[in-house]
Amino acid sequence: MPELPEVEIVKRGLNQLTLNKKILGGEVLLERTVAHPISIVDFLRGLEGKAIAQWHRRGKYLLAQLYKWGKKNPKSQVIENQDGWLGVHLRMTGQLLWVNPEENLQKHTRVRLFFGHQSSGDEGSFTHELRFVDQRTFGQMWGVPPATEVSQIITGLKQLGIEPFSPEFCPKYLNKKLYKSHRAIKTALLDQTTIAGLGNIYADEALFLSNIRPTTLCKDLTENQVEKLHQAIIKVLQTSIDAGGTTFSNFLNVKGVNGNYGGVAWVYNRAGQPCRICDTSLEKIKLAGRSTHFCPQCQK
Repeated sequence: MPELPEVEIVKRGLNQLTLNKKILGGEVLLERTVAHPISIVDFLRGLEGKAIAQWHRRGKYLLAQLYKWGKKNPKSQVIENQDGWLGVHLRMTGQLLWVNPEENLQKHTRVRLFFGHQSSGDEGSFTHELRFVDQRTFGQMWGVPPATEVSQIITGLKQLGIEPFSPEFCPKYLNKKLYKSHRAIKTALLDQTTIAGLGNIYADEALFLSNIRPTTLCKDLTENQVEKLHQAIIKVLQTSIDAGGTTFSNFLNVKGVNGNYGGVAWVYNRAGQPCRICDTSLEKIKLAGRSTHFCPQCQK
């Protein structure tokens, strides 16, 4: 599943390629991909004639701020003409690909959005497509009407904890969230109400860097361990973003390029291979239904 680094990479790519281009229309090939509105006609009608001012990321959600298309410089009228939102969650296998219209349709394409030229005078055929490709079909899209609070439609946003790159994410915050918990630390880290966007890959990686075994109960962690874990979470997320994210199966950026973090991962997906620090064979267990990787020597 794409986690914070992968979603951040997609967001940055979308901000480079899709802004201030008129949305001319679209096509929904799998109706259940659209979570809101219920009517596919209304979903597409809510996007036509608009453009994207900016993409934002909240946890693993992508949020496109829409505005009414006009003939003036769109950057000068974004606030005045704000006109709803487009929300996307990639879930397990979702991809957003920016392609030329003549490119063959990917097998698992679920939604297509058609974009025109940047100049408002170009009203002819569309020049690019944003395709939502999703093999497992768990991904979703939302159309949020104007003057509507985004979290009223995308209700999962209400449950998210703080962002790991925000000033509020500090050792004191993390210690407060963990110190009374009887959960295993790996399970706690996957709780999106604690840290938004952290998932299975980077929880394993952060626990390795902080020398904490995934099965350790939160209440048994020392303040020093929590401080090391806080630093490790930020480090692995930033390292992965710098590497373009992780591709073990489906993740691609908006140009269809794999991420490179998997080649330097410390423990994730490396069960049976030697630890990069001590050469001990890495282990894999199931913890709360999730595959968990660790070094039995480095992580006590």
